[in-house]
Amino acid sequence: MNRLASARYRFIPKYADLCLHSPPDPLLFSSSAMKFPLMRNNIAREDLDAVIEHLRNDDPILTNGPNVRAFEAEWSQWLGVKYSVFVNSGASANLLSMAILKIRHPDGGEVIVPPLTWISDVSSVLQNGFTPVFVDIDPRTLGMDSAQIIAKLTDKTRAVFLSHIQGFDALTDELLAELKRRNIPLIEDVCESHGATHNGSKLGSLGWMSNFSFYYAHHLSTIEGGMICTNDEAVYQQARMLRSHGMVRESSNDELKAGYREQNPELNPEFIFAYAAYNMRNTEIGGIMGRSQLKRLDRNCERRTENLKRFLAQIDSGKYRTDFKVEGSSNYAFNLVLRDADSDLVQRLMQKMRESGVEYRRGSAGGGNQLRQPYLKGIVPEDYHKQFPETEHIHFYGFYIGNFPDLKDSEIDQLCEILNSV
Repeated sequence: MNRLASARYRFIPKYADLCLHSPPDPLLFSSSAMKFPLMRNNIAREDLDAVIEHLRNDDPILTNGPNVRAFEAEWSQWLGVKYSVFVNSGASANLLSMAILKIRHPDGGEVIVPPLTWISDVSSVLQNGFTPVFVDIDPRTLGMDSAQIIAKLTDKTRAVFLSHIQGFDALTDELLAELKRRNIPLIEDVCESHGATHNGSKLGSLGWMSNFSFYYAHHLSTIEGGMICTNDEAVYQQARMLRSHGMVRESSNDELKAGYREQNPELNPEFIFAYAAYNMRNTEIGGIMGRSQLKRLDRNCERRTENLKRFLAQIDSGKYRTDFKVEGSSNYAFNLVLRDADSDLVQRLMQKMRESGVEYRRGSAGGGNQLRQPYLKGIVPEDYHKQFPETEHIHFYGFYIGNFPDLKDSEIDQLCEILNSV
């Protein structure tokens, strides 16, 4: 290893020992050079044609406009909720959810979060002054273990911020019933799990709020983008204002706007700012692409699930975990998790994937155990990550590899042959 790489990784020697005996070839890890990439053809010609058709108009609207509003309405109907607000990323949806929770709890409190998730689920909690309380994962769903969530609920718990990891349903009836009994809101992160269901209802329709990401590799893509969804009209109005600088004029509630005008007669009614907020708006181009992609989302989700079942049927269950909760899933990526903690096998596996052009992400969602990350130093106790053994196993011995709608059966078969040969 060169001196730069050595300096970069010396604070995590165990991971360096497992991963970095030799630096990966950057050309080999380029998606364009991969035989089995993480994603392929997720922006279709028909999506681009719809954008081009709009751009051919004289002086076309490009900022947040009618296509954004239409996409929000169509998405709400697809998901089965009353309201949706289109934003510029899934991370922004996370941040908006926590900002809305902070309006209700200005003195803070605790929010239960997973250690296996994208950073924004945890950072948004910190940025709004809440204390994150971590819960280890269920290895069958990669989401937080429901029994452990229930055990950590207290009178300080303001919400459970639950991530549905890579298409798996992380909910249980027991958790939903207990949260309802205690009147603790559920906020669902469904960024990687569009179309997945629990008891026939789409994930993202069961919580107080839900967040989606439309990043390039996700089930539906607007290149960058996200959505915050709810059945609570007050949340909807706050999300609309918070998305756009806190401006009252962004609300669709005439009575609410009239109240602010009456309370602030000295202000221009077009420029009343209710909250110290953000600019998280998306654009007409994003709205057009979202509307185009939504037409084939169900079909794409079905294909992803068919791919997952074919993958799990062929992968070697002696080496890899195959006992995932497939019911209700809408797979985002193939999860490749070593059954046992085998440092030699994981080295051979990574070498084989590199040689075979298999693009992968180690540690699964968000790069593994968030509790090991520098941004949490001083916030959680030293070595706290060791109290989460299931997440630790994924951190070192878990991967995800590409699953997408135009992946061919023959490619899945070949991929399984490569992985089983290690």
